[in-house]
This record gives sequence, structure tokens and C-alpha cells, in this order.
Amino acid sequence: MIKTRFTEMFGVEHPIVQGGMQWVGRAELVAAVANAGALGLITALTQPTPEDLTKEIARCRSLTDKPFGVNLTILPSIKPPPYAEYRQAIIEAGIKIVETAGNKPQEHVTEFKKHGVKIVHKCTSVRHALSAERMGVDAISIDGFECAGHPGEDDTPGLILIPAAADKVKIPMIASGGFGDGRGLVAALALGAEGINMGTRFMCTKESPIHQLVKEKIVANDERETELIFRTMRNTSRVARNAISTKVVAMEKEGAKFEDVRELVAGARGKMVYATGDADEGIWSAGQVQGLIHDIPTCAELVSRIVRDAEAIMRERFEAMMSGGKRQAAE
Repeated sequence: MIKTRFTEMFGVEHPIVQGGMQWVGRAELVAAVANAGALGLITALTQPTPEDLTKEIARCRSLTDKPFGVNLTILPSIKPPPYAEYRQAIIEAGIKIVETAGNKPQEHVTEFKKHGVKIVHKCTSVRHALSAERMGVDAISIDGFECAGHPGEDDTPGLILIPAAADKVKIPMIASGGFGDGRGLVAALALGAEGINMGTRFMCTKESPIHQLVKEKIVANDERETELIFRTMRNTSRVARNAISTKVVAMEKEGAKFEDVRELVAGARGKMVYATGDADEGIWSAGQVQGLIHDIPTCAELVSRIVRDAEAIMRERFEAMMSGGKRQAAE
């Protein structure tokens, strides 16, 4: 068993987190992740109203007695959702673990801390991680350029970003972006993280509430099957490569503004991808880790395999290397 500061602080068996994912982070997936000994997170804004979120939390509790949390992502919007009401629903439901992401979360951190909620803040740079640490969050999820969703504008891959953050951040840190197997977990620990966060990999599990054809598409895709949209708007998002995302990138190269692509990238269309299985229906998030995904296991099988493989690498491969070096020195 691999124990870290993160597993101890958040009361989970394994240093693996299923991050918040729009339309995907629902009770059936979160409960399966929790039952597997990892940390699952319900995506608050997937639920249409705060009342619906309350019901989804109750549904998750009916499926697991293990710890789980809620993701609350705060992004700039023309018509922002009632974040304070979602926050209150989380608090009143007795949730004790929250993942925040997006804009500066100070207001939410302050209020959550009053109620004994532990907070993991997701960020894409060392400077933002240090800022969140000063705000009082309990842990950082540091997102490398490989990740699905919003990788920030610095284009720093995990191999550099994770140790750069580990050199300066004092609180526990989870590595995010490009993780999907035991090798990744070992690498993250070696780079200074206390565990891994996985999105795309958990999308491709039996309990994931998305269409089977989308899961099969992820398995078929390799690491090149993503696009970076909204680059020209300084709001970069990594999504699966399909007819829509390719068109958006081409339009941006021709000078298109958000208003010109709004209909193509509408969230309702992306939601339909997961419902119908038509991968070209709209924009949907997927990371470069697709190149490492070759099957559709249960969450229990996936978590067990990752931990087992990580332990084997550390025990067998590393020890063999070390003992080999010792033998050579002795000779």
C-alpha cells in the first residue's frame, strides 16, 4: 500500500483522485471510485441547480460509505451560475472535501474553511499554486500542459511543472495531466507529488456515465488525437480531435472571435456527445493520455492495477537497479 501525506490528510486508501469533469462527474462514477479506495469528486455544475446537487450527493451516499468530495469550478462567464448557492448546498450536505478550480477562489476557501471543509485547488502554474497556498487551501492539484480541459497559457508540461511546484509548495500536491497507469503514479511521486489526478482515464471505465461509443473512441485514439482551441483568445482548452474542434482551430487561424464559434462549442452540444455516442456532435474534453488507454475496466480494476503496478515498479525495477549498482561497486 502506498501512503502519502495526501492519503493521510483526506482519509483515502490510495493516492489517486478522480477530478471534476463536466457531464461526467456523477454519483455512479464517484461512488465506484470511492469504493475502489480512491477519491471521487461530484462535479457541482453538472447539476442544473443547487437543489439537484443536494440530491446527487444523497444519491452518491446511497452507493458508498467511503469519503468523496465535490468539484466547484469558478470560470468567467457572461451569466455566471449562483456559485454561493452551490457552495451552501455543499456545506449543508456535510461534504468535507472540495476541489476548487478556475478563478481566484478566496471567497469560497474562506467560507468552506469555516465549516471544516478540506480544499484541493487545481491550478496550472507554480505562481497560482503559491497563491492558493497563501489563501489557505489544504492541497494543490497541479495541471500540466498534457491535461484535458484548461491547461493554462504557459504550456509547461508536467515533467517540468510538477518538480518546479514541489520545490516551492509546502502543502500536499497532486499531479494532474497525462496520468493513467502505475508508471505515471511512480513518476509523479518521484517528481515530488503525493498522488495523481485522472480525468480522461476515469472517463473510460465501465461506471463512467457516458456512451460506450465515446469510451471506445478514447481507446482507439492515440496521444495525437487532441486539439487546442481558444488559443487566440488566451483561454486554451484541450479537447478531443473531431470535425468540430478541427473546424474551430481553422476558424481561429482565420481570425474568428468567440462569437463566431459560439454555436459550435456550446456546452449542450458537448453534452450530446456523451449521450448519443456521436463523437462529432460537439466539443468534448480529452487529454493526451488517450495514447495510454487501451481498455475499459471497472474503477476497482483500474485503481487496483495502478497501485499494484506502481508497487511492482518501485519494489522490483528500482531495487534491481540499486542492487545492480551495489554489486558493480563491490566488484
